[in-house]
Amino acid sequence: MNTFGTLFRLTSFGESHGAGIGGVIDGMPAGIAVDEELLRREMARRRPGQSTLTTARNESDTVELLSGIFENRTTGCPIGFLVRNTNSHSEDYENLRQIFRPSHADFTYQAKYGLRDYRGGGRSSARETITRCVGGAFAKMALNLLNINVHAYTSQVGTISLDRDYRKYDLSLSEQNDVRCPDPVIAAQMADLIRQVKTEGDTIGGIITGVIQGSPAGLGEPVFGRLQAALAGAMFSINAVKGFEYGEGFSGVTERGSNQNDVFVPDSKGGITTSTNHSGGIQGGISNGQDIYFRVAFKPVATILKEQQTVDVNGKATTFQACGRHDPCVLPRAVPVVEAMAAMTILDFYLQNRASTHFEKL
Repeated sequence: MNTFGTLFRLTSFGESHGAGIGGVIDGMPAGIAVDEELLRREMARRRPGQSTLTTARNESDTVELLSGIFENRTTGCPIGFLVRNTNSHSEDYENLRQIFRPSHADFTYQAKYGLRDYRGGGRSSARETITRCVGGAFAKMALNLLNINVHAYTSQVGTISLDRDYRKYDLSLSEQNDVRCPDPVIAAQMADLIRQVKTEGDTIGGIITGVIQGSPAGLGEPVFGRLQAALAGAMFSINAVKGFEYGEGFSGVTERGSNQNDVFVPDSKGGITTSTNHSGGIQGGISNGQDIYFRVAFKPVATILKEQQTVDVNGKATTFQACGRHDPCVLPRAVPVVEAMAAMTILDFYLQNRASTHFEKL
C-alpha cells in the first residue's frame, strides 16, 4: 500500500538512510505550468535543519524531476521524481540494531516482515513524507487554477493552544515564525516550550488545524468514499498522527441540534449558502461549498534522548538511550505535510467528481 489516491495518484519509495526518497505522480492533468518556486518552497518548509526547533540533519532536499514535464508544462504522463539522501548518519543508530524503541515501529515492522531497517526507522521514518510534499506541490499547482486554497497551521503544542475558530487569525502569518502558528505571541510561547523539552531530551505533541477554502459543492463519493473519510485516511497516513476531527468535531456533541444545524440561506450571487458552518463544509460525505476545516492530533515523537526500559530482539529486558538527530516536536515540519495530503485529496475528488456527476451530451 505505497500508492495514495484514485485518479490523482502518488506512489512513493525509499528509506530514511537509503540512496534517496522518490515517487511517481500519475493522473496529473496535462498542460499545467510547473511552478518551480512553489515546489522549492514546499520542500523548504518540510526539510530538516530549518531551525533550532527541528532535527539538525542538514539536507537540501532538492527534487530531481525525471519525467512527465516538457517545456515546463505537465504532459499528462507519469511524473517521476527523486530526492537524494546526502546527510544520513547511519552510525548513530548502531545501538538500535538489536533492540526495539518504545512506541516506535521497530517491533511491528520486525513482526510483520521478519526484518527491519534500524537506521532511522527505514521506511517508517518521517523522511518518507518528502514524497507527500512533492505530490502536494503539484496538486496545489492544479488547485490554484481552480481558486482552491489549502492552508494548515500549528494550533496547539502541549497545553499551549489557540482558539479553535480559525477565522480569528490571519493565517498568512503562520509562515513568519518557526512554529508555523498565526499568532506571534502564542507562537513564541510554543517555541519556548519546544526548546525546553528539547533540552530535557524529551519530545512534545500537539495539533495542526487545516483549512480548505474555495472548494466547490459536490465533492465526495458516498457511501464508502465520503470526503471526510478520505481526508481522515490521508491524515492518518502521516507519521505520529493519533486523531482527526472536522467541523465542530468532538466539541459539538454537547450541543443541541437546534444550535448545530447549518441553516440554508440565499447567497449574494443568486445561489445557496449556509448561515453557519458547524459541519465543516461537508454534509452527507459531500462538500457543500463552505470552508472545509479540520484538526489533526500528533503524538510526541517516539524517539527520545532519555534512558528507557525496553527489550532486545530476543525478548530480554534491557535499557538504552537513543542518540542521533531527532525532532523534539514534529508539528512545525508536519504543517506542509498536512497541507499536501489535503491538497492531493481535494484534487483527486475534484477529478472524480468530473467523472461521476450527471451526464451531459458532449
